[in-house]
Amino acid sequence: MSPLGVVFPGQGCQYVGMASALRLLSAGARRRLDEADDILGYSLSTLCQDGPVQALDQTVHTQPAIYTATVALWEHLSEAMAWRGPGSDSEMAIVCGAGHSLGEFAALTAAGCMTFEDGLRLVRRRAEAMAEAGAKSPGGMAAILGLSDEAVQELVDDARARQYQLWVANYNSPGQVVVAGSADALAMAHELAEARRAKRVVPLAVSVACHTPLMGGAAEAFGEALADTALRRPAFPIISNVTAQPQSEPEEIRSSLLQQLVSPVRWVESVRAFANLGVDTILEVGPKAVLSGLIRRITTDASLVTVCDAASVANWIASGEALNR
Repeated sequence: MSPLGVVFPGQGCQYVGMASALRLLSAGARRRLDEADDILGYSLSTLCQDGPVQALDQTVHTQPAIYTATVALWEHLSEAMAWRGPGSDSEMAIVCGAGHSLGEFAALTAAGCMTFEDGLRLVRRRAEAMAEAGAKSPGGMAAILGLSDEAVQELVDDARARQYQLWVANYNSPGQVVVAGSADALAMAHELAEARRAKRVVPLAVSVACHTPLMGGAAEAFGEALADTALRRPAFPIISNVTAQPQSEPEEIRSSLLQQLVSPVRWVESVRAFANLGVDTILEVGPKAVLSGLIRRITTDASLVTVCDAASVANWIASGEALNR
């Protein structure tokens, strides 16, 4: 079987209507959605299906919704492929996995490192802690397009030398680096990026400075919940956002999940790590394809497959490619 890597997207892939068809078609997906409703104490299923979009886009709802919809899709894919766990004749040759930011929780759940129930509770607490930290230290994020990593780091250093709270938050792909910080710092970043002839500076629709020291309070609050959560050795290693290296030891994973809140997402290095592990196909699993475009700009060494709903799962299996993995 060909070596396969699986990746899971984070915030930004949500939309009203996600997981609606899965609920009707998949017993496993329906079970996860029902469990989420019970754990959260409100109908996440209804929010995903009917919105309103303003509520779905609130981070305290967005993060649990994306996590649940992604794991529900994974359950459906597992059913469709008739996977039976490690050692099964029908198991795909998954070499490693990764998730972008929030997506790391879905990756760890898919690998069996944490249960869905524990993962959802962690994601809910993470979202609450981030919202609380954002209220105390308001901020935002912006994508800088057309500059090298080094040029963006120089820009950040320039802003910080002027006493602005600005950091690199995501190394998404060559020529796309996300910075985060306070509102005045982002305005300065825009000015400095234009002076360096960046192609564009795109403000992101978030009200918190994710993956920066401004999330220190969130990390402290989230760490309490994380410390009480049982983690197991995953069935396949997960490439950490923080280290860009595959991890299998539960305590190492626990430490990285905590550091992730205040550290940049090293996505470019993470994708390149797949090649080092012999992966020749990368499968993106999530409500909407957002990582495949980034991956195409990072590497041409692996073929890409995206499954984002029941139809794309059926199409992939019908093509025969999934069965030949």
